[in-house]
Amino acid sequence: MTKALVLGVASALFFSSTFVLNRVMGIDGASLWWMSSLRYFFTVPLLIMIVWFQGGLKPVWDAVAVRPWPWILWGTVGFGLFYLPLTWVAAWAPAWLLASSWQLTIIAGSLLVPIIGGVSLGDRRIPVKALWPSGLILVGVLLTQWSVARLTGPRVWWALVPILIAACAYPLGNRLMMRYSREHGPFDVYQRTLGMTLGSLPLWIVVAAIGLVQAGPPTSRELWYTLAVAILSGIVATLLFFAATDMARGRTHWLARIEATQSMEIVFTALLSSALFGAQWPNLYGDAGMLIIVGGMILHSLGSSVRQENPELESNLLG
Repeated sequence: MTKALVLGVASALFFSSTFVLNRVMGIDGASLWWMSSLRYFFTVPLLIMIVWFQGGLKPVWDAVAVRPWPWILWGTVGFGLFYLPLTWVAAWAPAWLLASSWQLTIIAGSLLVPIIGGVSLGDRRIPVKALWPSGLILVGVLLTQWSVARLTGPRVWWALVPILIAACAYPLGNRLMMRYSREHGPFDVYQRTLGMTLGSLPLWIVVAAIGLVQAGPPTSRELWYTLAVAILSGIVATLLFFAATDMARGRTHWLARIEATQSMEIVFTALLSSALFGAQWPNLYGDAGMLIIVGGMILHSLGSSVRQENPELESNLLG
């Protein structure tokens, strides 16, 4: 289990690349449209290779070809309405603040249970007992936002709007796609992710067309950075995380601890932003907010050990 925990922490490190690299591109004035669409254009062939290697490509391709609209709908919601807002806000909010505020998706996932179902997908009751760690996360998010607003002005509070949209869209699209794929599959997490990515392509084609009109062809910097995000966060981090959960399958307490390693995503984002790109370290209030969020995430994950399924159903992975 030590190896599983190490893999979980390593996955959090790679997931943090999304916030760090998007922030760098945002500061450099990269096109929102290319930043978001290129990441998924690059992800498609990478996922195809993984699913093909596992022998599961044909079922996904057939399912999307026969009934494309569910995949398009929930791929657009779960990936499009998730990633576009996160990319947009990267231009005017620090990476560590985005990584911290993104944890609102944990709260959103709990509050959306009447619509998307619980872990069993049949339970529609809001998990009231699981909400108190979510309260800690909310307090931490508000504290981190305030720590920046007191220095830069109230404009930073508006960052919560696109983050809230993304935080709701991600569990909504993923959970409803999960329900659909269980009824028409079964598909594993890689197959489902590939299907959703293929389903989101019509949106990304439109987004790329807007980018071409507004900003011209993508720059080499945009190409390389988005490719890095696709590989590091979309592929490497996901493979590491699910390798860790596979090692602990059937041991709910260890699964919860591995899920809790994702709280390190916030810490790694702050460290990498500061060490590699000279970003300012959060002030004392920001540090306190991040610690509260990390604590809330750990308590939430450990509390999930009483659930019956694996943590992919509850995780806030960036995918």
